[in-house]
Amino acid sequence: MPAPAREPTFLPLTMAAAGSADDEGAHTVRVRAEAADRAAADCWLSLVAGCTPGGGTLLSRLHELSEATSGYAGTRWWLSHGSVHRRRVAEAEHRIDDAVREGDGAEFAEAFVGYDQAVATVVVHVRNRLGKLST
Repeated sequence: MPAPAREPTFLPLTMAAAGSADDEGAHTVRVRAEAADRAAADCWLSLVAGCTPGGGTLLSRLHELSEATSGYAGTRWWLSHGSVHRRRVAEAEHRIDDAVREGDGAEFAEAFVGYDQAVATVVVHVRNRLGKLST
């Protein structure tokens, strides 16, 4: 008997990085990542089906995730040493927005890989900085 189809997952690295933490900031990132992931799956299905995706919900969820990530990282770090990460997150978020507006599924998928890597890198960096990585 074939296994049931799984919904696509767009933020596996972020959810794994934030999911293994036990602090409130990481929990908030995880909750926001789950919401963004669900919105991404809905948008992806619209793109694949050839329908016009409703990207507003997705873009709101991505912005909420980016804000949660910024809060977890801390304003001082995010605006100074973390500025390269902040730019990567913002650029990937912009690429996703462009892909949704253009209806470009391939660009959408590629942009999500970049976004997931950028956000997960911040989460891991913060956890490392706080000494919360398990060995």
